[in-house]
Order: sequence, then C-alpha cells, then structure tokens
Amino acid sequence: MSACVPARADSARTKHIHPPHSPPPGGPRRFRLAGADVSAAIAVFLIALPLSLGIALATGAPLQAGLVAAAVGGIVAGRIGGCPLQVSGPAAGLTVVTADLIQHYGWRTTCAITILAGLAQLGLGCLRVARSALAVSPAIVHGMLAGIGVTIAVAQLHIVLGGTPQSSVPDNLVALPAQLANLHPADLAVSVLTLTLLLLWPRVPGRAGALLGKLPAALIAVAGATAVASLTGLLLPKVDLPSWSSHALATLPDGPVLGLLAAVLTTTLVCSVQSLLGAVAVDKLVTARPAPAGHVKRSNLDRELLGQGAANIVSGSLGGLPIAGVAVRSSANVAAGAVSRNSTMLHGVLVVIAALLMVPALELIPLASLAALVMAVGLKMVSLNHIRTVTRHREVLVYAVTTFGVVFLGVLEGVALGIAVAVGVALHRLTRTRITHDHVEGVHYVHVRGQLTFLAVPRLSRILHQVPPGADAAVELDGSFMDHAAYETLQDWQKTHTAQGGAVDITGRRPGTRISEPAEEDGCRCRPWTPWRNHQCERPPKAPPPGAHGPATDGSAGGSTGGSTGGTPGTATGPNAPGTRDTRDTAGTPAAPGAPHPPGGSGGADGPTGHELARGISAFHRNTGPLMRRELARLAREGQQPSQLFLTCADSRVVTSMITSSGPGDLFVVRNVGNFVPLPGEESGDDSVAAAIEYAVDVLKVRSITVCGHSGCGAMQALLGAEHEGARTPLQRWLRHGLPSLERALPALDAHANEPEQEQEQEQGQEPEQRPEDGRFRPLPAGRGHLDAAERLCLANVVQQLEHLRAHDSVAQALRAGDLELHGMYFHVGEAQSYLLSEDAEGGVFALVPTTDLTARAPEYLTVRAAVSGAPRRGPV
Repeated sequence: MSACVPARADSARTKHIHPPHSPPPGGPRRFRLAGADVSAAIAVFLIALPLSLGIALATGAPLQAGLVAAAVGGIVAGRIGGCPLQVSGPAAGLTVVTADLIQHYGWRTTCAITILAGLAQLGLGCLRVARSALAVSPAIVHGMLAGIGVTIAVAQLHIVLGGTPQSSVPDNLVALPAQLANLHPADLAVSVLTLTLLLLWPRVPGRAGALLGKLPAALIAVAGATAVASLTGLLLPKVDLPSWSSHALATLPDGPVLGLLAAVLTTTLVCSVQSLLGAVAVDKLVTARPAPAGHVKRSNLDRELLGQGAANIVSGSLGGLPIAGVAVRSSANVAAGAVSRNSTMLHGVLVVIAALLMVPALELIPLASLAALVMAVGLKMVSLNHIRTVTRHREVLVYAVTTFGVVFLGVLEGVALGIAVAVGVALHRLTRTRITHDHVEGVHYVHVRGQLTFLAVPRLSRILHQVPPGADAAVELDGSFMDHAAYETLQDWQKTHTAQGGAVDITGRRPGTRISEPAEEDGCRCRPWTPWRNHQCERPPKAPPPGAHGPATDGSAGGSTGGSTGGTPGTATGPNAPGTRDTRDTAGTPAAPGAPHPPGGSGGADGPTGHELARGISAFHRNTGPLMRRELARLAREGQQPSQLFLTCADSRVVTSMITSSGPGDLFVVRNVGNFVPLPGEESGDDSVAAAIEYAVDVLKVRSITVCGHSGCGAMQALLGAEHEGARTPLQRWLRHGLPSLERALPALDAHANEPEQEQEQEQGQEPEQRPEDGRFRPLPAGRGHLDAAERLCLANVVQQLEHLRAHDSVAQALRAGDLELHGMYFHVGEAQSYLLSEDAEGGVFALVPTTDLTARAPEYLTVRAAVSGAPRRGPV
C-alpha cells in the first residue's frame, strides 16, 4: 500500500490536507479581467448598439428585441460557445428570415420559432455534426449572404427615402419609382449624412485619423446624424422604445405545422451555418494577429453550436431576435486585442446597462439614420472579393443562382436551388472529358483532360484505336479521378498494343501515376520529388559490350545507380529485373577504382541517358517550374544568400535538399568523392574545394559549415582495400586525402579489439571512450549495434575533415571572430537516418549526439533538434 494513503479512512493521525510533495492548493480562483478585454468590449458595444436597433427596425420587430438579442448573444453565447472571441447577436444575415416570419406568423410566434430553432441547434450540437455544416459549398454561402444583403438594401432604401418598405423585393422594386417621386427631404438628408460619416470616418488622414479611427464609424455616423437632427429641429420618425413592462414575450406557435417546421428549419440552417463559418473566420483572424496578447484556443465547433442554441432559447424566451455569430463585431473584437471570452460577455453586460439607463438618449436616434446604417451593411454583404473567388473557381453560376433565388424566392428556397445547381455543376465536370490525339515526330500523344469515367470510355476507346499497331504512344492523364471501367480499358489496350510491338508511356498529373505494373512497361516517366520507389527508369537489359563491367555500386567510386541499390556486394552487376528492388544493405563493396563503366553511368539504362534527362527536364518545366518560378525569379534578382556551406560526397543517393528539407538558395553545396577537405598547400591538393570554402566564408558570409558522410561510401571502401603507394590514376591520387582519416580509424579497426566494450558503452548511453594512446575519440552512432570497417572509417573521416577545415585561413579567422560554426553529420542511406555531431568543449573534437537526446532543451542541442525536425529553412543544419 502506498505510504501516501492512510490505512483507514478515519485515521486521526493523517495530517495531510493535500497530496505530499505537492504545493498546497491555492484559494478560490479570482475572476480576472484583462485590460485588453475591457477595451475590446467597449469597442464592440459601441458597434453593437446602433446595429442591433437597425436590424430590429429592418425586421419589423420591436426595437427592444434587438437589444435583448445583443445582450443574450454576448452573455450566454459568449459564456457557453466554443469560439471565445466570436461575438453573437442579431445578425444582418437573419434579417430577411426574421422579417418573413413576423410577416406571416406575428412577433410572438416568431419568438417561439426562435426557441425551437435553439432546441434544434442543441440537438445538432449533441450529435456532433458541426463539421458537416462546413461541407456546404462556399459559393452557396456567399450567394445566400449576397441575396440577403440585396434584400436588406432594397427594403431599407424606402425608409431612407422617407417611406415604408414592402414585404418582398419585387414589391419594393415596383414601388420604388413612386417612392422616388414622393421622397422626404429631411429623411434623405439624415440618411446621406449617416452614409457620408460612415464612409469618410475611417479615411481621416494623419495623426488625427489614427486617434479618431479608434472610435467605430457606425457609432459616429449615427451619433452625428442624431446630433444634427436634434440641433436643427427636424421632424423625423425616431426610435420608440416602449416600457419593458409591455415587452412582448413568446407564445405557443400558431400556424400550419409544415409551415412552422419549414420556418424552424430555415432559422436553424441560417443561424448555424453563419455562426460556424464565422467561428472558422475568427480563428483565421486570431492566427493572423501580429502580436497576440495571450493564447486563444481554437474554436470547438460543436460547443459553438451548443452555445448558439442556448442563446436562441434564452433570446426567444425573453422576446429577442434570433441570434447568430456576427462578422462585423467579431472582427472588431479580434482587432481590438481581446484575449478571452470575457470581452464578449462584458459587451453583453454593457448592452443591458444601456437598455436600462440610456433609453432617453436612444429615443433621439432618427429611424432614417438606422436604416442607412443597415443598408450599408447589406451592401457590404455583396462582396466583390467573394465574386472574384467564385469566378476563379468556376462557380459563378452557383453563386448567381443562389443569390437570385434568395432575392426572389426566399432564403430556404434559394439555398436549395443553389445546392441543386452545385450538384449539377459537379456532375457536369465529372462527365466532361476532352480526349485529343496528336502525332509528333513519330510518337502518338493521347491527352485526356478531365475526369475519366465510364461515360468517357467509348470516346477513349475510339481515340486509342487510332494509334497504329507497333507505334510509340504516350497517354497523358490530366485529371484527378479514373473509375474501374476506364482503368480496364486503358490496361487492356496497353497490353494489346505492347504485344504488337508498340511502346506505351502512361503518365498523370499526380507524381508516380502508373496504369500497369513496372514489368509491363517499356519505361517510366520520372517525376521530381516523388516517393522514390523504382525512381530509376529501367529497361530490359541488353548484352554489355565485350570486356565491360556493370556499374559500381556507389556513385562516388566512379559509377552511379541513379537511386537504385541493385547488385551484389563486391561484384559488378547488370541492371535489376524491371519492377524489382534489391534489398541488400547499401554498404556494398564497390568496383575497384578505375574499373570501366558502360556509357551513361546509370545502372540499368541501356546506353546514353540523354533521352531520360530530356524527359526529366520536360517534367520539371511542366510540373515543378510553374510552382517555383516566382521564388527563383526573386533569387535571380536578389542573388544567393545561403546561410550554410554543405560539404558532402558525390554519391547519387545523398540528395542534400531532401535530407535537410531545404530549397533553392538555402545551401551552398560542395560535393566530391569522399567528402574530403584537402589541407591547404598539401601535395596533390585541390584548389577547387579551398576556393569554394573561401568564397562561402569570405563572400557569402555563411554562418555554418557542415561536413556530411554517409553509409556505403565507395571512397571509404576504396581506402580500405586499395594500395596507396605509387598512385597513378586521378582517383587514386584523390583518395590519398583520406589517408589521415584511415590513420585516425586504424586503432579501432585493428581486429576490432575493443568493439564489445564500445558497444556496451553505447548501449548504456555513454559517450564513446577516449583512447589513451592517441587522445582521439572513436565516435559511434547512438543506438546502433555492430559497425563494419567502412562505416567506422566514414565516421572517423567526418571528424578528420572538420579538423582539416580549421586549417584553412578563412575558416580559422571566422571561428576566432565567432562568426562561424562547424558541424558534422552522418547519413545512413539504408535507414534514411541522420546523425549529427556536437562539439566537445574540452577536446575540441566531435562526438556523435545520441538520437535519444534530440528532445533535450540544452542550448548545445537546440541546433540538432531544429535540423532533425526540418523546421527551419535557414540557419545551421
């Protein structure tokens, strides 16, 4: 039994009132209100007050209903909802729906419908279907909002002109000429003043504009128009807030059941979709804030739906308008720096205070001013940015049909019509396929644009049979979907055409698209940056020239496999069988230096690879080039500014940009056989490496240099097995730069005398043992067992080349000035695992950092963690 738990529940000897070894619990949590939340709440309140009255006026509801909805939306939805910074209340998107309900069922039944819609939202929230609401096409949502905005603007235009709006848009348009002939100058003047202030207030220039811009334009517009109307004594219809004692509350719904169900469904749909989309938009606004004052959690959409449902139930019960998330107030809340839901709740409290204490001031507001404000909000709902977006995505038809459907038929009818059109457009795109056939320089090209379904099979089959038997053919699939019928048609035709002596190359837009097994293809089309399974194009082997050997197993020893690892260790091999991969370890024995190789230098290729190279370049022009053109154009203008010099082996399997997650302009790369750094002034030295180091350090001002070795290095194999006296060939003379590395590694390689002790130290997480005979480290990669001689030499070579780097004047000066760092790296090809070296402060040499320490937060490991995760694009590897 744990010593921390008493043996008996009534033990009088137990004195602990909190778990031992833990701090005593603090007192009750105090409510804290951040200053940013207070200022944000005031800003939102000043916007919400006039808008709530204006929306209530536009719907034909009692004006107090707008204040009730604003208060309940702030307090209830703000407390329960899942989006902390979204402000809920009476929304312009609900204006048309609410006005239609009041017109048909009366105000008290509309309140009951609001309650039922809230219950429906609670049910949807409990079912966790909030994410499903986001499946509605954005074109439909934007079209719905645009239609509602047009309806609001047309209706409020009559109040702006001094008249009374009709019940529908067509009726309002028919009555507009008569209203223009009988306009009221006073109402029009106040409306024009409101719109002018609303438009010009955010555009006040200079320092004064920066100060005045903190006040919301909506408040200034209504307050300015109210002040002018009061000072000039204009006789205008004004806000009339009846006594709260006579405020109308909800009653039992009265009307046809189907009509009421449709009303509840419409209210639920509009409230839910607008609130959920608003929550997603608020998350984006919070993420885009340059310097947030505090951490704000991402929205919980299911909880947001529950909060909206609870708010609608309370609002309907208290005689308020339907509630939804409001974009204008939410964006103002985020822009004002709110950090918690306290700002939303406080804004609701301020609305309650205003509704109780500011009634005399509110009754001075002209209705024409509120109508102008709401009309401007409605016009903003027709967003040009949304129109450009749907046009770019070829969904303008869905947008237009939804908009006109909402304007002339109603919200629910318009949305249903928009969904039907969206489905029709999707089906049209699915069935619309263009298939063309071209004959260029002896090759027949069949280009398929669009989705390839069974409906397009007859046309596809007809075009494919236009390709003569035995001809070279290329089928390009420019689409993202192909069903089983089309797949079988292509596969059967390919088999038949290949059996007749023809060649078929089937490619798609997506990298690595293939139709048949690799063994059935005459070749493949390599795409850049694909999962590199069988990335090397292989063709059936041809008899090698007399006396020629297969390619070496390592690119750095004279031959390149192009990414494949086929062959048997220690022997020269031909290409692998098509569609297969050799699973041997990459650390094979290479061909002896100077062994002849077939033309082309690519294992498995039958002769020169110029054709494959041209096809690869063509694939870059078609796929990668358009994506990189802007970045490469910037680099062409600004020049290269790499932060790192990366010195590695010429082995074709070591792809620097891939293993470091870097891109153009990030690394200044120097590659040579064995990743050697010749000492300055040494006999048979190489000025090209020294020149690259000098240029990188003195001209490019790189901040770090990394020497990277790798497993299966042919240069290390050659060092172990070749004679080093009387070197005759250039490769043998170059390998002499690795003799210091061989000398460093010889004590550890000598019959592996101390190998068991080293591996035991490694398994226990200790650093490699320091050898007393020469004072040098013998590094081992952490977590690895038996190492062969070549791998030990690779590790020692990395450490040795780092010492050679220090002998170069430019490097030594930069190290003394603290402007440069040296790093070592070892890449195991077969395991796709990198090991980084950390500098030992005492010995001045390097020891391998165990991979288990990569999560440590010590300063010396920060660079290692960043490099392995691939997080930074710039900075030390």
